[in-house]
Amino acid sequence: MKKYHTIVAMILASGMSTFGQGATPAPSLAKLEALAKQNTPPAVHEGTGFQADGAVKPIFFDALDWEGKPTRVFAWIGLPDGASKENPAPGIVLVHGGGGTAFKEWVKEWNAEGFAAISIAVEGQTEQKGQPPAKWQRHEHGGPKRPGTYSDFTKPLEDQWMYHAVADTILANNLLRSLPEVDPAKVGIMGVSWGGVITSTVIGLDQRFAFAIPTYGCGGLHKATSHYKKHLASNPLYPILWDPNLRLEKATMPVLWFSWTGDGHFPMDSLAASSEKVSGVSVFSLVPKMKHGHGSAWSRPESYAFAKSVVQDGKPWCVPESTKIDGGTLTVVFHSTKPLDSATLTSTTGTGDTSKRKWIEAAATLKQEGEKWIATAPVPQGTTACFMNVSSGKRIVWQYEFGIPQGP
Repeated sequence: MKKYHTIVAMILASGMSTFGQGATPAPSLAKLEALAKQNTPPAVHEGTGFQADGAVKPIFFDALDWEGKPTRVFAWIGLPDGASKENPAPGIVLVHGGGGTAFKEWVKEWNAEGFAAISIAVEGQTEQKGQPPAKWQRHEHGGPKRPGTYSDFTKPLEDQWMYHAVADTILANNLLRSLPEVDPAKVGIMGVSWGGVITSTVIGLDQRFAFAIPTYGCGGLHKATSHYKKHLASNPLYPILWDPNLRLEKATMPVLWFSWTGDGHFPMDSLAASSEKVSGVSVFSLVPKMKHGHGSAWSRPESYAFAKSVVQDGKPWCVPESTKIDGGTLTVVFHSTKPLDSATLTSTTGTGDTSKRKWIEAAATLKQEGEKWIATAPVPQGTTACFMNVSSGKRIVWQYEFGIPQGP
């Protein structure tokens, strides 16, 4: 049985992180913001030498110059059955993570759900296997590859990898929106891991996206209880220019933060800090034992359910209305367009890195009041973080919010 996990409530005693913001280099910020103002679709070139798969086609599209030379981006693009000028489909831009590339399978998954999709390669590579140690072949017009964790910060902005990754994503948005078979008002974005970081960055710049699904990746990485903090310790540019949290308040579209409690790269408190910056509806989906990977993200139904709800109704199908702890009891009120049938409290008494804490599930109570559903459960003594899980047949929804729990 498939289960849809769409969060709604976590509370951590560690509280919210604060992020110092120095004087952002004005020219660099202006150049970064200017990327989102370029809405002309890029020139497209046939992806010769690659095997098309039905309606999914390989292409290259023109991108920005890198080190004084023009570049192109390899991508897979496909339309769902029935899409036409008279019946335009919603769409989505797909951005891979570390070790990934443009995946035709990912495009096919979204096409099967009724979405036009474009999956882009943001490190100058193709889908063809490379010679070790390279995992994927680079092509002759490729832009920069990712240099670790923002370690190219001393280079001119126009030569930094993240600058190109952001530009490539915006260009892919321009391209997909320009197709007559695609509804430009219903194009979203999803990125996995580093693609989630790119997604978190782009939605603070390009507000045209109808929805966003940052998977694992988020902002505030220089404060994260993971390896990113160490890698960014001597990087003066990240906290004043590249941290997605600096601009997420400009993100007005519905956002689904898709991850799991055991993710060792992007801790839950970092994820929550980014969520709280978003101006639009921001919900979570934390899937138990989801694991970290591209297939783990696209093989699950949560992202598709969220996207369909937004393009059809303009909002997620289940959203929290309130969360509180009173007298040692957690109460979460949900508004759901689908009937809910059970609730579970997941909690931990651990501290530090959320991926290393032990999480325990306990039954909760659930009652209906019209379209509102009220889930309640006693919070165990010493709890440092908890969230409520409510299910609707095949769908499981969670409410998520940060704060310090008042123990029993």
